[in-house]
This record gives sequence, C-alpha cells and structure tokens, in this order.
Amino acid sequence: MTVTLVLVIAMAVLFSCGVYLLLERSLTRMLLGFLLLGNALNLLLLTMSGAAGDPPIGKTADGITDPLPQAFALTAIVITFAVSAFLLALIHRSWRLSRADEVEVDEADVAIRTDRQDPADDDPELAEDDSPRRHDPKSPEDADDPHETTPHDTAPHTAPHETESRPRT
Repeated sequence: MTVTLVLVIAMAVLFSCGVYLLLERSLTRMLLGFLLLGNALNLLLLTMSGAAGDPPIGKTADGITDPLPQAFALTAIVITFAVSAFLLALIHRSWRLSRADEVEVDEADVAIRTDRQDPADDDPELAEDDSPRRHDPKSPEDADDPHETTPHDTAPHTAPHETESRPRT
C-alpha cells in the first residue's frame, strides 16, 4: 500500500466516524464528530496537495512544494479550533442551565413534520379539496395574521372623528 492510499483510507474512516457522531443527540459527541471531520478535511487537503517536494527556500524553483494547500490546511485548523471553542461554550452553557448534554425533541418541529406527512402534500388532486385547513396556534404559519378577517372584524370600523361627540356635563 502506498502512503496516499493509507491517507485516503484514514480520511474515509475519520469522515464516516465524524458524520456518525454528528448525528447523535449528545452535544459532546457532536463536538467530537466535528473535530473528526476537521481532521479528515486536513487529511484531504494534505492528500490533494500532491507529492512532497523541496522547501520553497532555495536558489531554483525546480521541485518546490506549492504552499497554497498548506495555507488552506492552516486556515482549516484555525476555523476548526474556533468553532470547537464555540461548541464547547454552548455545551458548558447547556450543562449549567439544565444539567443535560442531550438535545431535546422540539414539539413544534414534530408537529410540522407530522403535518407535512399529510397525503394532500403528495397528491395534487387531494390538495384541491375544499376541506377546511387545520389550524395550529403554535405553528409560525398559523400565527395571528392582521389581514385575516375574523367574525368580530366584519362590522364596519369608524374613525374617532366620525363618532358622535357628547357634550360635556
């Protein structure tokens, strides 16, 4: 096996483990998955930069290594470090507030997901049905619309200057 093949296999293992850990509900595992993805990205940049060459310090330009992939790798390291520090702060704050490391299920997201699994979403003939629409007050789409008329809004509105004024007593 060549060195490049070993790096590609290691990169694939790091990517797959990182994605697996990112899909967990534990914030700590998400952080570890993000760090594994960052290391896999650095291996990808190292592999794609080509064969090693001479350092760019010398008298001739023959056989020197391109410094651009190295600059990309350093940038990726800095970005991974900054985002992991931010994730650590989020994990610490979550632990201090709720003593939990798990991401909870949001009921509004579950309601939207079950609402979208309606058969009318898939079949256009059912979508043209005149059945009344279900109203969910928690849903952002069903929030109070100021332009929507309700039964108590059917009376004509009068401006304050149009009302009869009463004499003061």
